[in-house]
Amino acid sequence: MVRANGAVSLRELARVVQTSEVTVRRDVRALEAEGLLDRRHGGAVLPGGFTRESGFPQKSHLATAEKTAIADLAASFVEEGEAVVVGAGTTTQELARRLARIPGLTVVTNSLLVAQALAHANRVEVVMTGGTLRGSNYALVGSGAEQSLQGLRVTRAFLSGSGLTAERGLSTSNMLSASVDRALVQAAAEVVVLADHTKLGTDTMFQTVPTDLISRLVTDEPPAHDDRAGTELQALADQGVQVAVAGAVAGAGSVGAGPGSPSSGGGPSADAPPPARQPRRDVPVPGQRRTHGGAQGGPAGGSGAQLRSAPTSLTPDPTERAARVADLRRR
Repeated sequence: MVRANGAVSLRELARVVQTSEVTVRRDVRALEAEGLLDRRHGGAVLPGGFTRESGFPQKSHLATAEKTAIADLAASFVEEGEAVVVGAGTTTQELARRLARIPGLTVVTNSLLVAQALAHANRVEVVMTGGTLRGSNYALVGSGAEQSLQGLRVTRAFLSGSGLTAERGLSTSNMLSASVDRALVQAAAEVVVLADHTKLGTDTMFQTVPTDLISRLVTDEPPAHDDRAGTELQALADQGVQVAVAGAVAGAGSVGAGPGSPSSGGGPSADAPPPARQPRRDVPVPGQRRTHGGAQGGPAGGSGAQLRSAPTSLTPDPTERAARVADLRRR
């Protein structure tokens, strides 16, 4: 199944082999140890993220709860009457559904899915780029898309991608998508990256946004055992990226004076959030970090709501487990 689709969710694997997701997760971990696939939160993909990109149907089933939380928080940074650009992706599609409730917006996008989510929104103007349709993610790419963005200026860009590291910034597996994303970045005064924790520490072929151009990262809280994601968050914060963690509870509102904070005039006030919208919750990762405004450190945030499944103590029979792993390997 992974070879055929490039990615598969744990739910689908459990349905096919007729067992629980907990058991499938253990079996997938065993296959990853053999180098046959790479685990992602909520599913598995073919190994070698530098060369292959999953299509929209596969991505839409991965980390859905995390994407929803990230979209909720990212939407709270947008004010009435703004002009923004929104790139292609399953997380940005979730964001678009929430932007539909904010009146007076102008949203520029190269994504058919984003435009569809905003098509019936009252008082939201949607501007689509030109370009050639890329069917795997329903995005317009190519020179037509890039040329239509020339001379455009908006307050902020919301982008997603295939991977995010402190060393290279945001990246994607497709050259045409990367080129359009770079054009979107050039049109914005502030760049906001939406990336769930499974993308942290993952590097792919084509850089879209270098770290020094990322104003803010909106992500979810990594699991306690995910050292790679936690380390990457700290490294990004050390390089001046303002980190906002969906589902976490801030001890004292915003951290530092980075773009979008009340002190810089770039975002909603923590003291008076817009009605029916989630208040901003910028949470520092452990240790000191610097922001674009040069402030050091910040108050420590509390522990947030956990998005991962509760642990279990079930232990399958070794013979049955070996049979399932062999069956998954054949699939």
